[in-house]
Amino acid sequence: MRETARLGFNLTEVAAALHTSQPGVSRQIRELEDELGLQIFVRAGKRLTGLTAPGQAVLPIVERLLQEASNLKHAGDDYAQQGRGTLRIAATHSQARYALPPAVRDFRAGHPQVALHMHQGSPHQIARMLLEDTADVGIATEALAQYDELVALPCYSWTHVVVVPADHELAAFAQRSGALTLQQLVRFPIVTYESGYTGRAHIDEAFAKAGLTPEVVLQAMDADVIKTYVELGLGVGIVAAIAFDETRDSALRALDARHLFAANMTRLAVRRGSYLRTFVYDFIATFAPPLTPALVQRALQAPPGTDHGL
Repeated sequence: MRETARLGFNLTEVAAALHTSQPGVSRQIRELEDELGLQIFVRAGKRLTGLTAPGQAVLPIVERLLQEASNLKHAGDDYAQQGRGTLRIAATHSQARYALPPAVRDFRAGHPQVALHMHQGSPHQIARMLLEDTADVGIATEALAQYDELVALPCYSWTHVVVVPADHELAAFAQRSGALTLQQLVRFPIVTYESGYTGRAHIDEAFAKAGLTPEVVLQAMDADVIKTYVELGLGVGIVAAIAFDETRDSALRALDARHLFAANMTRLAVRRGSYLRTFVYDFIATFAPPLTPALVQRALQAPPGTDHGL
């Protein structure tokens, strides 16, 4: 039932997702409706087009039952496998490339029997992975706090920098006086993140508040791509400060932009009501030490809308 609703009532896609046949899915739906004595799905001929009112009431119950079944398995694994298992991490490119490596290294040193699966995607894709139980932990800057079904905990605050070729006039100006302005920045083509990624909303808000419209000539989800095109002279880049490395990016200069764009908060999210194995708590504390197991457990038990600011 859950997969049918999630996949837009397309039984062909449901059958593929469940590794079964379409007639098999149709039979299971009929058997469920017969057992409950309810018509769960709205039908147009042989096609399913939506949920009936009883179906809308039943779906959250099904979701909870499936989550508790998953929790039961995780709890059993926690005791039976004694620290062995798989940790599934979903993160944006910036987090996976720049923020996570030290935490992954330290976690692996203490948990050699835990295999790590790293998934990358947009913040909304990461949220979906958590909700569909294909990831245990999600890490991103935007979107995660927008889902009531997730517990999104603050990890660290960060700012943007402006990156330019070493011989760019803005680099020379910053060396003389330091205080870069939006009015100066808007004179040049901009290369930065796609909407919904890595603090892009704060970049747009700053220009809009100043009454300025930048010419964004290239958008990407990957800071390395942004820096590559800045090196080629396509425009002035705006990236997360953590994504700039003076040694690796020796052809570029990073200009302080803390006074131009609001600070951003990276959050770590888990699915509300989920059972986290002991090593998941250990990874969370390794990545963000303030997020102790006790704090995470309290957050999991708190109602939606609770402020988890640290």
